[in-house]
Amino acid sequence: MAILFITSTYIGDAILSSGVLRRLLDDYPDDPVTIACGAPAAKVFEVAPRLARIHVIRKRRHSLHWFDLWREAAGQRWRIVVDLRRTAMPYVLRAGERRVLPKSSAPVHRVVMNASVLGSPPLDPHVWTHDAHEERARDLVGDGRDIVAMAPGASWPGKVWPVENFVELANRLLKPGSALSGSRLFLVGAEQERATAQPIFDGLPAHRLIDGMGVDVLSTAAALRRCRLFVGNDSAMMHLAAATGRPTVGLFGPTNDVHYGPWGPNGLVVRTPQSIQELIGGPDYDTRTTGTMMSGLTPQMVETAIHDRWGDGLAL
Repeated sequence: MAILFITSTYIGDAILSSGVLRRLLDDYPDDPVTIACGAPAAKVFEVAPRLARIHVIRKRRHSLHWFDLWREAAGQRWRIVVDLRRTAMPYVLRAGERRVLPKSSAPVHRVVMNASVLGSPPLDPHVWTHDAHEERARDLVGDGRDIVAMAPGASWPGKVWPVENFVELANRLLKPGSALSGSRLFLVGAEQERATAQPIFDGLPAHRLIDGMGVDVLSTAAALRRCRLFVGNDSAMMHLAAATGRPTVGLFGPTNDVHYGPWGPNGLVVRTPQSIQELIGGPDYDTRTTGTMMSGLTPQMVETAIHDRWGDGLAL
């Protein structure tokens, strides 16, 4: 028998669903798992335990991508099919048990909502790595004792904090006399976000910077697990950092931190003074053309929030 786990397309959403996968692996310790997800999300699950295969869902017209999955999965009987995409797939496959994420408009975190598919309390996200990822992380950040990580990119310009604010915040956090004085800055994100990060590379001394742009997801996770602090926009990198359990600061403006804030006891949300509705409720708002909607959040606000939360607890 085997497990079929159908989850998200994107990295951040996949991370938020990983606790469900971990519970399935614990509950069915002898069963291999097939994961169906988008190509970006597949990077999160590359070394998940007892992985039989990853079926990459490649969107096709007329929803034919679901036929592709059915054609691959219909040849066997599944112990359980868990579907976080709310498709008909569990009902057209032979399965001993079928679990489909219920629809809900409740104001709860996605981790809570995902766990409801199993009737479970919240299931903390988890990212699996192998020795090669840990070795790459050690090469990048050592033990991470003196490392602050930042992720200046995001999937949508509206939720990208102006990069000059990252430069100022870095200088504030790393200045002499601060709790993080003497730290280095580890920049993370996709290679295509390098242009966004470039002013940070230009604005700080080279010996204080570590270039993690374009590093694979699992090696980045292993490196973030070593770092003292992470600061970033509402993004996949923020969810990756939170999943490691390290202190994680998520910067929010036009997106909903109730649903997508950094999960866990070490997560901290710092929002713009403007509410979501104030930012996106105007008649001229257009997701396709808007630039950053995060300008109301200042570096001083973020620095103060970090100090109020952790004080000297981040000291080297």
